[in-house]
Amino acid sequence: MKIAVLSRSPRCYSTSRLRQAAESRGHKITVLDTMNFAISLETEFPDLYYRGKPMPQFSAVIPRIGASVTYFGTAVVRQFEEMGIFTANSAIGITHSRDKLRSLQILSRHDIGIPHTTFVRDREDVLPAIERLGGAPIIIKILEGTQGVGVILAESTKVAEAIIETLQSARQNVLVQRFIRESRGTDLRAIVVGDRVVAAMRRTAQGEEFRSNVHRGGVAEPLELDDVYEHTAIRAAQILGLRVAGVDMLETADGPQIMEVNSSPGLEGIERATGMDVAGAILEYIEDQVMLPDMDLRQRLTVSRGYGVGEIPIPRKSALAGKTIQDAELREQDILVLSLNRQGTVIANPNVSRVLEVGDRLLCFGRLNAMKALIPPRKARRIRKLPRGARKDRKAADAND
Repeated sequence: MKIAVLSRSPRCYSTSRLRQAAESRGHKITVLDTMNFAISLETEFPDLYYRGKPMPQFSAVIPRIGASVTYFGTAVVRQFEEMGIFTANSAIGITHSRDKLRSLQILSRHDIGIPHTTFVRDREDVLPAIERLGGAPIIIKILEGTQGVGVILAESTKVAEAIIETLQSARQNVLVQRFIRESRGTDLRAIVVGDRVVAAMRRTAQGEEFRSNVHRGGVAEPLELDDVYEHTAIRAAQILGLRVAGVDMLETADGPQIMEVNSSPGLEGIERATGMDVAGAILEYIEDQVMLPDMDLRQRLTVSRGYGVGEIPIPRKSALAGKTIQDAELREQDILVLSLNRQGTVIANPNVSRVLEVGDRLLCFGRLNAMKALIPPRKARRIRKLPRGARKDRKAADAND
């Protein structure tokens, strides 16, 4: 295969390892500077030029898009997709993950742990937001920060207010998150490739530093993830539309909480900590996908109005729990079960005698109205009351408007 790596740093560890892994498998690999492309749009002929010349034909592309060139970089990746060339990560997946707020918004719709987070712009909303998180200490994050840059621990409410106001006055967008005390100074990173975790490590901050990033002096050690954490990492990557991802998680009393999902994870720290050939796993995945690429079932199977693909969860109060697929009479409702996901294991074309369990997820094709009727209603939104002092301040502010 001929493979292109989109990278502005051809000599960095991650790019060099991908080149080494590709060449060791007999592939020809070329590193291309993302900013040297020109996009050509013409009816039925989307095309790309590199340094003013027609781009050579590639079998696959590995995007390593830096945060500073996200907009143009994702436009180039999108053009490769429109040209029918496989990309290790999609443009929409990179876009989703690059924006910390957007990625948490997407994850918040799913049954997956995330730290309680708030985003405010009005100065009057800062104190109520901090109180909703349970008060100080809190974590303050700049949306555009990477490698631990722009992540601040505020030990008191007054300090937090001052930091947020200062950052906002400098036109920085900031997230405010609840501080998870039991995970102070440690986090987990899992590298997800396709539908599996290929390597994982625990990172621990040193000294007074609370950020565990290796770039900030954190110490990494190899880790064998348990099933819950592994399944959470894979789901987070898939929800955001990423095929290759670094998923950062916190260990909490309530289980894993997703801190961040990275579309261009560095390979140096994880490979040296675990001894795993992560670059080789990425190349192996690309080989499989070029031979048999993913397809969007919604586009392939939605052939008539009222029919489509949907996922039916089986929660505790589901009428389907404890029944076999046959007894659930799904076929009679014009619903075909394509696969059953049970604790991270996918069972394709499950037998009709299989008993459905709480926590199962059914990927189905059929009549949309019938599938919607089987999906339990979403949890009612919790209405949180403001602290007494904040309520008085809010009433006073309303009276002055």
